[in-house]
Amino acid sequence: MKVISYNLRKHRAARELVDLVERYSADVLCVQECDTTAIPEHVGGLRLADSTNRNRLGLALYYRENTYRLVDVRALALKKSLHDRVLKPAEERMLGVRLHDIDDRRDIIVASFHAAPLTALNSLRRHQIRTALTELGELGEGLPALMVGDFNYPVFKENLGQKVREQGYELTLSDSRTYTRYRFFRGHYDFATSVGFTIDRVRTLPQGLSDHLPILVTASHPADAARNVA
Repeated sequence: MKVISYNLRKHRAARELVDLVERYSADVLCVQECDTTAIPEHVGGLRLADSTNRNRLGLALYYRENTYRLVDVRALALKKSLHDRVLKPAEERMLGVRLHDIDDRRDIIVASFHAAPLTALNSLRRHQIRTALTELGELGEGLPALMVGDFNYPVFKENLGQKVREQGYELTLSDSRTYTRYRFFRGHYDFATSVGFTIDRVRTLPQGLSDHLPILVTASHPADAARNVA
């Protein structure tokens, strides 16, 4: 399974999505900071599963409908930072989707996530991540789950990784930094948390119109491995 995650920087990079999906043969596309009133139903052969509707800048998730069937969707409002309370850029910061893999005849969970900005404390972002991962379990207990997005967590990732592992998930960074706008804040902002998946690679893709670089997550789960052996 190939999953692209991309923070569009206030929807500026939306025009790049079709090319990204087609060039890298993505099965799932997760976006952050998109204008949900202006997104299409289809992007490069992928169908819109759902988008948030209470955000000025929202989340959306697309899937390849000849590979997956949509089962369930859940959007989640998380604990707010002061930035959220004053400027109200985001109400729902996690969009989780349960998909049925048609060939494997099993369900998986994929989510698009956008943590509070750097003006908030790491402790608040950890709370948001913990809540989001717990909520994904409600979409399907014991199912493989992958949450990708903009975690806004450039430093002290060892502590975050430990907290994520305590919930049974693994944190996987991309092969190079994903944010380059400000020299002091450059680093890995966009990455993956997963359970029940083997993360083969997280690749940082070339920069476009956003200050974030898109990432491509290549992942597999036990059913994939069994099919390949057969």
